[in-house]
Amino acid sequence: MAFTRTELLRYQNTEVPDLLGPGLRLLFVGINPGLWSAATGTHFARPGNRFYPALAAAGITDRIIRAGEGMTEDDRSHLISRAVGITNVVSRASARADELDREELQEGALRLADKVAMLGPRVVAMAGITAYRVGFGRPKAQLGRQPETIGGAELWAVPNPSGLNAHQTVATLAAAYREPALAAGLVPAGNVDR
Repeated sequence: MAFTRTELLRYQNTEVPDLLGPGLRLLFVGINPGLWSAATGTHFARPGNRFYPALAAAGITDRIIRAGEGMTEDDRSHLISRAVGITNVVSRASARADELDREELQEGALRLADKVAMLGPRVVAMAGITAYRVGFGRPKAQLGRQPETIGGAELWAVPNPSGLNAHQTVATLAAAYREPALAAGLVPAGNVDR
């Protein structure tokens, strides 16, 4: 499946439904959906995004989910059965995350805290340190476990898997994503697959 730029622009401001299920233990939080994600209705769907390869390499999933054309029901069920969910700080799609302003990120952070309190995951992993710093008012925050919680859940800031974050590799993302998965009790202690 391929989209032209004109086709993708039709999805500006579209929302992608959260991926949530019973027994949620680890909630990954993106900044906001990209246009490709909005077009396919699937989080982190843009071809080249390293989110799903990193989940597999970290042992969070037992296979790489190929989301570029949209996620299958089997893939959705697999993530839910693994007690993994996905949402965003800001629900509306945009071509680039830098199209979001400070106020939108801060409002999204407040909504996220309410959502987390309602859903009750053990751990929340924010994929994007800059958006975390702005939205949560933590300008000096570093990647890793945060000193505060969100909605009663342990909070982690992890690298964004976008191809624009070029210095991160699938292996470094997998190592970063494995830490909150360990805290959530989803993966056994040990090495990340390389």
